[in-house]
Amino acid sequence: MSEVLRFTVEYESPDETGAIVARVREVPSALSFGYTREEARANVLDALKLMLSPEPGVDATEDTLDVPIAS
Repeated sequence: MSEVLRFTVEYESPDETGAIVARVREVPSALSFGYTREEARANVLDALKLMLSPEPGVDATEDTLDVPIAS
């Protein structure tokens, strides 16, 4: 049985160059951009996957998770 995490992707209006910034609401440092919503979404999901991937040399069988709580 696999667990599912649900995240919200927010999009900014295109800037003067046409770039659309996408960010993951629940993970403020996960952001990227693209020139279409689809590209921005794919890029921010790649950024999120990298952030959630274990670092090299870390035992993936360990379950240590620090989750900041918004006040």
